Amino acid sequence: MYAAKYHVAMPARGTPRPTHGAGNGRGRQAAAREVVAREAGQRAPWGSISRGQVIDAAIDALARGTYEQMTIRSLAADLGVAPMSLYRHVRDKDDLLDEVVDRLLAGIWRPRAAKSDWRAYLSEAAERLRSFLVGQPAALYVFLRHPVVSPAASERRETLIAVLTAAGFRDDEAESAYATVHTYTIGFAALEASRAAWVPNERVSGALADKLASYTSPAQFSEGIGYLLDAVEVRRGHPRPRRRQPARSRKAP
Repeated sequence: MYAAKYHVAMPARGTPRPTHGAGNGRGRQAAAREVVAREAGQRAPWGSISRGQVIDAAIDALARGTYEQMTIRSLAADLGVAPMSLYRHVRDKDDLLDEVVDRLLAGIWRPRAAKSDWRAYLSEAAERLRSFLVGQPAALYVFLRHPVVSPAASERRETLIAVLTAAGFRDDEAESAYATVHTYTIGFAALEASRAAWVPNERVSGALADKLASYTSPAQFSEGIGYLLDAVEVRRGHPRPRRRQPARSRKAP
């Protein structure tokens, strides 16, 4: 099964990057003024930063530390502006993390497998998302905090469902299959990330503990995806089984 890891490439500190919103002369001049002010230890002029630059600074901050350590105040210091300047572009830290995670997800989610092979395509898409969530705690935080409906996440969902419908699945089957794989992936990633630092100790150790620990490995994830896709394939074209309603208890006369 597919078990390769996909890491989000974080730019090294100080690596030049394109300045968002600086496509014209005025934008380039503002960016230049910001750099001069930052190197001089001064605050950048009012209105000289863009939303894209704030997101770039947040990505750099995540490469240097953790999302818990990142604050609006620390980002403002990195950009050489007052903290209140950032609130012109983002509502709060969670809003900023949503944007950052969307930017990072957009760069890694697309499988290399052919869309004509729906099993390989879904397997790789799931593995890419699992690896992304485990390797980038900020992404796992965002996915666990609320349903992610960002542009990259929406494009990913629509593409995977389209691959399934092109393979002959009904619309409702494709939606259900996507939901099953997606929730399994997020749940597995959450458990894998939470167990990453576990080591045997006096209280929990032995063969059984080692066996249970192996359940949160990339290999086990791939095997689980295989089981899920087997079930998806078996149920293709069959009507959904009706769910049994719980029996109503009869009241004593």
